Amino acid sequence: MHEEELIKGCLDGVPAFQQALYKRYAPKMLTVCMRYTNNQEEAEDVLQEGFIIVFEKMHQFKMQGSLEGWIRKIMVNKALEHLRKNNKVFRVISIEHVKDTFVVEEDILDTIATNDLLKIIQELPPAYKMVFNLYVFEGMNHKEIATHIGIAEGTSKSNLSDARTLLKKKIARSAFGVRKMDDKVSGKLSYM
Repeated sequence: MHEEELIKGCLDGVPAFQQALYKRYAPKMLTVCMRYTNNQEEAEDVLQEGFIIVFEKMHQFKMQGSLEGWIRKIMVNKALEHLRKNNKVFRVISIEHVKDTFVVEEDILDTIATNDLLKIIQELPPAYKMVFNLYVFEGMNHKEIATHIGIAEGTSKSNLSDARTLLKKKIARSAFGVRKMDDKVSGKLSYM
């Protein structure tokens, strides 16, 4: 089914077209929602609320740009609204309280599955997670982020820097845990 046909069917309120649109874009949009929430359940709630808006506002899509990009923007805005509504936006932890860990010299991203990386991103404090996602995944600059969520541009830069620092430490810990388990199983080395 072509995108134009799908859009027209949704505009006409035909459930089969709405279901087809949902099936086509829900998996990608769930991943977007997962980056902004703390767990699968919250992400699914945001996804459902986001698709309600998609169907209600489909008439506003002007057939300029991609439908997927338009839906994605709705999902990001819905996720940010969810965070603001639940007062999860501006809770910040001090970076000094995070324990230092070792640095793995090899490319540790090779040892981490996509789902594990997503879980690590979800563990970031909400303010850091939001800025990190908007900067890295949505391609916003610090000025846009600051305007979009109502913080100072310097705060956006600081939150991104702190998010990256925390992510590096969490990824290193995760890679260490995987290597530790592999080494124990193979009997090559014990870290005990």
